[in-house]
Amino acid sequence: MTRAALLQMTTGIDPAANAATIVDALATARSEGAAMLFTPEMSGLLDRKRSRAAETIRTEGEDTVLAAVREVAAREGLWVHLGSLAIARDDGKWVNRAFVIDDKGEIRARYDKLHMFDVDLSTGESWRESSAYAAGNSVVTVETPLGRLGLAICYDIRFPALFEALGQARCDVIAIPAAFTVPTGKAHWHLLQRARAVEASAYVLCAAQVGRHEDGRETYGHSLAIDPWGEVLLDMGGKAPGLGYAEIDPARIAEVRAQLPSLANRRAIAK
Repeated sequence: MTRAALLQMTTGIDPAANAATIVDALATARSEGAAMLFTPEMSGLLDRKRSRAAETIRTEGEDTVLAAVREVAAREGLWVHLGSLAIARDDGKWVNRAFVIDDKGEIRARYDKLHMFDVDLSTGESWRESSAYAAGNSVVTVETPLGRLGLAICYDIRFPALFEALGQARCDVIAIPAAFTVPTGKAHWHLLQRARAVEASAYVLCAAQVGRHEDGRETYGHSLAIDPWGEVLLDMGGKAPGLGYAEIDPARIAEVRAQLPSLANRRAIAK
């Protein structure tokens, strides 16, 4: 078995403070025997006031949170999945980008969120992610100490085709970092995460944002670790930030895929 650490955060508007939280978690996770740390969506900055956010969003090469995490990952000898950072592209557009960083501090994979959160909720909340962020266009997997890791971000969870692709890529683990709203979290969070684990016959790790943030939003929390049978191994609740741990067992993946070989039984459907 290999231990994964999940960091539940209440990310604010100061990247330096958020970086310090992640750096502290890295050292703690390493001391607790974790091989890899997972952080939520928008770990480095969570700010719905885009004019203010623009003052601190930088290119990948200039991002201070990414630089700090790479340095400490190398020092601690720990892999990190940075759930996502707001990154400025060279063309001036922003992307919601996940990073997988190895125990030498090298970036092994990048994933830009495919699906933009453009919704109007019955609570009156309105979100238009596409007005500031450019969507990605690639399915991404990468080999890690936990096995083959597939990458997704938050709203991606509602689009089964992505998870069919990750399942067909035989991912052992799928990361779905998030900053879920409270209304949608209460309705669908556990349901969708468990369904994605079952569909892919893979572990699903969901590091999440939680609580009341400096920009006024409230997020659902409940960072989860789910096994390939859909059993919840870890639920960090919706009250407070912190670290949680889950054991990833390759034998469990093989057992589930042998017992219920849905990936092997899949047939193409004519259109």
